[in-house]
Amino acid sequence: MNHKPIIIILSIIIPVVVAILYVTPKVSGFEIDFLPLLNAIVNGTVFFTLIFAVKAIKNGNRALHQKLIYLALILSTIFLLSYITHHLTHESVKFGGEGFIKYFYYFILISHITLSAVIMPMVLITLSRALKENFEHHKKIARITFPMWLYVSFTGVLVYVLISPYYI
Repeated sequence: MNHKPIIIILSIIIPVVVAILYVTPKVSGFEIDFLPLLNAIVNGTVFFTLIFAVKAIKNGNRALHQKLIYLALILSTIFLLSYITHHLTHESVKFGGEGFIKYFYYFILISHITLSAVIMPMVLITLSRALKENFEHHKKIARITFPMWLYVSFTGVLVYVLISPYYI
């Protein structure tokens, strides 16, 4: 199967939808204030799931690796849906820190946002190559995809920890 059209469509539509969230009016009447914490928990779980998935494949356990990667993909999808829901119903929270922590926060936030847009097509291409059993090419891109996905999941948690004191 040719996954390229699906990868291209998702890689364009999802970042556009997320960007639109920041300029659309918020849906009122929903009290779902737990979503940022849920997102951080999901991101943290993805982080550890990815580590265990790589450990599994390095130990020659392809079946466990595959299950863990599917789990990371499902969790990432849950994160995305939760993230969209949160930003449909809540205004963005402004970071209130000053000095070094402010610059640190914005560096982490900007790198997290940038790499989260880049990582999606990379994850999908990596998955596509595995599904096609093109393991030589899968392994080549996975060596780039893995640390980036790990960084995005970790910094997602870090962004939450840094911004959480400013939630109302």
